[in-house]
Amino acid sequence: MGKRKKAAKRPQSQRQKEPLDTAFTCLFCHHEKSVTVRLDRKEGVAQLVCRVCDQRYQSKVNHLTEPVDIYSEWIDAADAAQHDAPAARPAATSSSRPVAAAVSDDESDQD
Repeated sequence: MGKRKKAAKRPQSQRQKEPLDTAFTCLFCHHEKSVTVRLDRKEGVAQLVCRVCDQRYQSKVNHLTEPVDIYSEWIDAADAAQHDAPAARPAATSSSRPVAAAVSDDESDQD
């Protein structure tokens, strides 16, 4: 005697891939969808440009690189540049004396 035949399963429909963004928000001027990324895979270079404030960033690419990867690199590079930047200049003193002379006078008053 033979086995019972099972009902054939229907093939599942292919899940639609959602395309990744190609236009992004600028870090400097905060305009939405003003940053575009051009990938030149033949040359191995990607260029990121903001249409509003003309900020630019350039990076190397390979065959797996997507525009969102270049945008992420730009964010990381901007954060690194901000953390590596020297501290802001101290406020100017209101006296007309040079700063070095003011420090030496204060030290002599304390003695």
